[in-house]
Parts: sequence; C-alpha cells; structure tokens
Amino acid sequence: MESSNREFELLIEKIKPHKEMIAAVISGLIIMLAWRLEFSGLTTASALSYISAFVIGGYAKAKEGILDTIENKTLNVELLMILAAIGSAIIGYWTEGAMLIFIFAVSGALETYAMNRSHREISALMDLQPEEAWLVRGNFEPMKVPVSSLTVGDHLLIKPGERIPADGEIIKGASSIDESAITGESIPVAKGIGDEVFAGTINLNGTITINMTKPNSETLFQKIITLVQSAQSEKSPSQLFIEKFEGNYVEGVLIAVGLMMFLPHYLFGWDWNTTFYRAMVLLVVASPCALVASIMPATLAAISNGARHGILFKGGVHLENLSALKLLAVDKTGTLTAGKPIVTDVIVREDLDEKETIQILASIEAQSNHPLAQAILKYAKEKEIVIKNGIDIKDIPGSGIQASINNESYKVGKAEFVGSFDANNFAKGAALQLADEGKTVIFLRDEKGIAALVALKDTIREEAKRAVTTLKDLGIQVAMLTGDNEKTAKVIAIEAGVNEHVAECSPITKTKYIDKYLNQYQYVGMVGDGINDAPALAKSTVGIAMGGGTDVALETADMVLMKNDLSKIAYSIKLGRKMQRIVKQNVIFSIAVIALLIISNFLQVIDLPLGVIGHEGSTILVILNGLRMLTPIK
Repeated sequence: MESSNREFELLIEKIKPHKEMIAAVISGLIIMLAWRLEFSGLTTASALSYISAFVIGGYAKAKEGILDTIENKTLNVELLMILAAIGSAIIGYWTEGAMLIFIFAVSGALETYAMNRSHREISALMDLQPEEAWLVRGNFEPMKVPVSSLTVGDHLLIKPGERIPADGEIIKGASSIDESAITGESIPVAKGIGDEVFAGTINLNGTITINMTKPNSETLFQKIITLVQSAQSEKSPSQLFIEKFEGNYVEGVLIAVGLMMFLPHYLFGWDWNTTFYRAMVLLVVASPCALVASIMPATLAAISNGARHGILFKGGVHLENLSALKLLAVDKTGTLTAGKPIVTDVIVREDLDEKETIQILASIEAQSNHPLAQAILKYAKEKEIVIKNGIDIKDIPGSGIQASINNESYKVGKAEFVGSFDANNFAKGAALQLADEGKTVIFLRDEKGIAALVALKDTIREEAKRAVTTLKDLGIQVAMLTGDNEKTAKVIAIEAGVNEHVAECSPITKTKYIDKYLNQYQYVGMVGDGINDAPALAKSTVGIAMGGGTDVALETADMVLMKNDLSKIAYSIKLGRKMQRIVKQNVIFSIAVIALLIISNFLQVIDLPLGVIGHEGSTILVILNGLRMLTPIK
C-alpha cells in the first residue's frame, strides 16, 4: 500500500508542472464535444459542456488575473479575456467564449512551462559543487566533512580525479588542473605550491593539499551562479513596455464597455436592450484574440522551422531579439574552435628515424590521460604506428613524464621540464616560432638531447570562418571573448576574421564586456559552450549555446545549436527578421480590424454575427499569415 501511495505521489509530482497544459487540452476536447452536442440538438448537454470547458480552461488564468489585480492593484488581460468570454456566453455565443478561454489557457500553459525551465540551470550549476571534502588537521588522517562546514584557513586534501571543493592555494603537491569549468580552456593547467585553484575545477593526476582562502559564499564558482541569477531577473525594455501596454489596454476597453452600457441610452435615445447588446458586442470584438494570434502562430511556426534546421529556441522573444542583433560575442574553445587539440607540426632530430621516434613518444604518452597526450596518441594511430606496451614511466604531476625504454631514459614535457635552453634552440628555434602561432609545444628528450618536438593546437572550425563572414555581411559585428592568452587569442581571431578579440577572460570579465557591449549596441548575442560562459549567456540579449556544450550552458542559453553549426546563427537571424515583419503586419492588421469593428458597432452598422465573423475572420487571416514562417529561409 505504501509503495502504491509513493508511486501515486511521484506521478502527481511529474504532472504538476504540466497541469495548465493538461487543463487546456481537456478544455479543448470538451469544446469539441459541446459543439457536436449543439449540432445534434442536445442544447442542455451542450450548455453544460460549454460551462465545464469555461471552468476547466479558465480557472488558472482567472485565478491568476484576480490575484494579480489584488496584489498589484492594476487590471490585466487575464480579466479582460475572462469577461469577454462571459460576455459572449451572456449574448448566446458560447462557442466563441469557450474558444477564447481555450486559446488563452494554452498561451498561459506555455508561459508557465518556460518559467519552470528558466530555473534549471541554477540546479545544474549547484550539482557541480562537491558536497564533501577531505579535511586535514595536524598529523591526523584526513576526514570527510560537508563542504558547508568548511572555514577559511582549513587545509583540504584533493585526490586525483576529484573536484576541488573550495577556492584556495596549493601548499603541498603538484598536479594538472582541468579549469575548463572556469576558463573554458580545454588544455589543463600545471599547478604547484603557491598557485591558486578554484572550486568546481578538476584535479587530474596528482594529490594536492590546499589552504582554503575564501568562504563558500565568495568562491568564483558561486559568483558565476549569482551572475546567472542576477541576469535572469532583469526585465528587458520590451517586456516592461508589454506590461505597461497590457494595463492601459484593459483599462481602456473596460471603461469603454462600462460607458457603452448606459451613455448611448441617454445621449442617442437607444433602448436599454440595444444599449446592453452593443456593450456586449464591444466586449467581444475588442477582446485581443486577433492580437494574440498575430504573434503566437508566427512564433510557433518559426520555432518549428528552426527545429527542422537544428536550432532550438526557448521562446519567441529570443527570435524577436535576434532580429535586432547588432553584435555577437563568441567564445573560442569549443565554439570557434573544435575544443580538442590536434598535432599540427612534428620535428625530429636529423640523426633519428621519424617513425621510430614518434613510436617512442606515442608509446610513452599512451600511459597518460592528459588531452595533449591523447592527441599525440591519435596522431600516431592515424600514421599507423604501432604502440609499444609495458613501458616503465613516472608521471611528474604538473611537469611531464619520465620513461625508460631498452635501458635508455626519456623525458616528455614542456621546455622547462626537458631543459629550456636546449628546447628553445632545437631545430633553429622552431619552438619559439610555433609558440608565436598560438601552438602548444611538447618535447621528447633522450640521453643525447632534444629528440623531437610536437606542436599542438585547438584548430578553428571551417564552418566558423564562413559563419563569421555571413554575420558580417548581415551587418553584425563579431567579437571573440576567450580565457586564452593574448598570443593564442590573436592568432585565432585573425584566422576567424572577427572584428575584435579580448583575451584572458574570466567569467566575470566576459560578463563585464557583455555589459559594455549592451550599453554600446543595445542588442548583443553571446555564443558559448562551457560553464564559464553561463553568466555571459544569461546577461546577453540572446544567449546561444553549442549543442555539444555543458548542461549549464544549454540550460542558461536562450537558443541551442543542436548540431554545433555556427552558420545556423545567421539563419536564425534571418528567421527572426522575417518573423518580425510578419508579426508587424499581423499586429497592424488586427488592430485596424478591431478599430473598424468597434466603430461599426458604435454606428450600429454591424450586428453581433457580422462582428463575430469579422473578429474571428481576422484571427484566421493572421494565423494563416503567421504560418508562412514554416517555409525555409533563403
């Protein structure tokens, strides 16, 4: 029994976020049933069905409208729609009133769904923070304690493969740290005693002890979370305008209907039946059905169009903002570039066989899980070089690898590890030239000196170059924001053809630059794929995530490129601009029709049936116009 109750409770929890949509669907089905009953002559059953549709579909929006009116002391569209539906029923037009409720219920359900989704990225960020840490005190064995209990000055032990639980400074040991969660850079950073480490980053291969330097509330990771929350709470100018327009529109219509109920009787001598009839017609024809239909079908069609082309939009407002975009800020790693280093250059000492030397290097690197080592191993396999097994190696965390093969000693690592003087002078100083090209250089040293060097680079995506060119043709500036050093950033910026670049960006720096661009251009997009991009994605007018990015980036972004194709951004902008043209056409047309119907009603030129035809006809026309968004954009 307890198991069944628990399953029922879990089912209810799953249904709760979708209850408004379920109510709208049920309301729609009941309307179809009521129409069928009415057509069959069963008027009583039909009336009861319509009343059920009113209650089921309109309850949530009626409650929201009443509570919002009481709380904010301002009228809203929810109340107007409910009154318009009731007015339709009063004068005998149950179907129109029920359809009004149904349309509004669906839009309200979609709005609630979008709001629920907006909170998920905070949960995703929280999941990356370790809940426990190894606390070291004196000569006692490390003990596992909750991260929430830690204080500044505590010594924490971090084992290989563990996430660092707090910001701190290394006081013992050395390791390679994967800081992609903070900087977005795919290549791990070698760190030793005295170096700073950040909460949420990953300790790859060495055991380290750190001194906690910041409380949990002030870590860099926590600041990222705060920035995301802050950016999402800000309202756009268009949102503020819509809220103001909503109140004014409702007040105007209700005042007009109120005056219409008695003024014509005294001013023009209308009888009371005519006066009330014309007031109800006004309430029906002035309801914003056509205005709602001006935007929703076009928006849904545009979103469907984007989905067919691998673009996920999280709401129509983002398409609207895309149409006005003036600058696009782009992350480097995983966005402009592939996000994984590849071997670009190999130079072997003249007295050695190139294939045998690469075999030795790759066999040594095969014992490491470092991304650079994996790139070298992949290169060797592409060259069909057989990897030797059982090689005795010693991993020096944060430095490199020592190995012994056939009683001969080898070292693999950066210049500082194998000998800076010999490394920098190898092959006529080739390493320095390769470094200037933004490449990472790894050396192999044998007992005679430097045996070989390998240059690796996170290469730019070919489609990224085309995408940047297309965006510039559309009149959009492109800026690259990256955590990389200036030298690497400059090389990638030139290759990609961006208008400007900013190097060595932390998540906070990226957000500051987005703020600067917003002040300068007003409409700014941001493309990223990492946790470090989340604050900037949330702060920008339109946040765009790569489909292969982190869960946090995907949840924070306003749109997602499911196939990691940057060229789809230009397609999205064209889609947004076309949608805006159609929406403007629809809005102008629907307002003109409403105005014409209101004037005609006041002059007693039209009766209710013609008013309903004009009102519903205009709605159908704007829906059909909106469905043009389903056609591909050229």
